[in-house]
Amino acid sequence: MKKTILITGASGGIGRATVQIFASKGWRVIGVDIAAYGDSFPEKGLFIQADISSGNAMEEIFAQAQNFTDSLDALVNNAALQIAKPILETSVQEWDAVMAANLRSVFLGVKLAHPLLKARGGGAVVNVSSVHAIQTSANIAAYAASKGGLLALTRAMAIEFAADEIRVNAILPGAVDTQMLRAGLGRGHVGDGDIQSRLENLARKTVNGKVGTPAEIASAIYFLADSEQSSFMTGQALVVDGGATARLSTE
Repeated sequence: MKKTILITGASGGIGRATVQIFASKGWRVIGVDIAAYGDSFPEKGLFIQADISSGNAMEEIFAQAQNFTDSLDALVNNAALQIAKPILETSVQEWDAVMAANLRSVFLGVKLAHPLLKARGGGAVVNVSSVHAIQTSANIAAYAASKGGLLALTRAMAIEFAADEIRVNAILPGAVDTQMLRAGLGRGHVGDGDIQSRLENLARKTVNGKVGTPAEIASAIYFLADSEQSSFMTGQALVVDGGATARLSTE
């Protein structure tokens, strides 16, 4: 029987790469995103255009998922909202929007996915956090706080769902060339040149001298979701950042 996975944020850079790798490995893919995916979604899969920050929308997403499949082998909570502003300029509405998209959606998603994950004797949850959960910078506090909260939630879920044979891990991408990354390059942390020069400045800050690709993150997500490869891992945070957090900031 083919394995089935649900991936949120499926239309973004990391999301698309994740859809592609699981489809190429023979998994049936359910993709969810507030933005349209286009015509290239895997033929035997299901794409649901919806806003994961809405509780009602989450109920509808999983109602559609249950009509499509009687079980899930994995859930990837990848969708996220990033607001890059100083704390003093961040409104309560912006703060709440980030928490709803990045943290509450995972809490709701796992609750709603639990019966489907449990149906075939267990599965895996992969929460896409960020290096901002462990080391951050100015003007991105709401995002960093949401991703830090996601690490704590990952550990709590791993403990509570172990009896159901459901593993829960987080992946912490560093600088990956996506639209979200490019949109956040105006914070001044990598200079004020054009986009290409800012990307090059960012690359120099990593140990291996490059910005990651969505496909590199998708491969790590596949590792954590695949019960044959990572069966003894749960409650863990896997950092995939080109070594950026390995180096002292004072060097």
